[in-house]
Amino acid sequence: MVSSYPTFYRCILVDESDRVVGHESKYNCHLWEKIESGNMLHRAFSVFLFNSKYELLLQQRSATKVTFPLVWTNTCCSHPLYRESELIDEDHLGVRNAAQRKLLDELGIPAEDVPVDQFIPLGRMLYKAPSDGKWGEHELDYLLFIVRDVNNNPNPDEVADVKYVNRDQLKELLRKADAGEEGLKLSPWFRLVVDNFLFKWWDHVEKGSLKEAADMKTIHKLT
Repeated sequence: MVSSYPTFYRCILVDESDRVVGHESKYNCHLWEKIESGNMLHRAFSVFLFNSKYELLLQQRSATKVTFPLVWTNTCCSHPLYRESELIDEDHLGVRNAAQRKLLDELGIPAEDVPVDQFIPLGRMLYKAPSDGKWGEHELDYLLFIVRDVNNNPNPDEVADVKYVNRDQLKELLRKADAGEEGLKLSPWFRLVVDNFLFKWWDHVEKGSLKEAADMKTIHKLT
């Protein structure tokens, strides 16, 4: 989930119970050597944005991404930063603020299209995934769902491509990725969500009952 490393971008370090323990640069948080040798678990979020047809917006990460370039993933994946507005724990507001910010940064989706109070946190998962030997991810990831029709204008430095998919189209994407067809790859965190949660949560998207599916007490440790 990294493309560049401005010095003022500090990720929020947490323990496995999601308690804030400090902050660190994006650079250090994603160096596999430091992930393996130190405490580089940091808070992240993954947005799943559906339109009014209940199609899921996917993005292909840009070729310039340090971790997992050109893989397909969910709508937006990034980190809340160690700043006051994104450290607010109440109602997970800090993470929701960060999600709104990054949807604009990556996909050009204006804030008014994705009001902060429309993000529904459904769960949290903890995972670790190497990228290329040098880089990787070790994240406590908030899974945020939102159903909105939006305008998007992807930033080519962040995003190579976007598309909406229905359930069957996503299943075909999974099949191609598993078969190694067309060089298609999926991000490891997206695959974990797909394999463990996505299709049952999609039912709630269509029924308008997402809040019934939420479980923000459990932290799912997935590999």
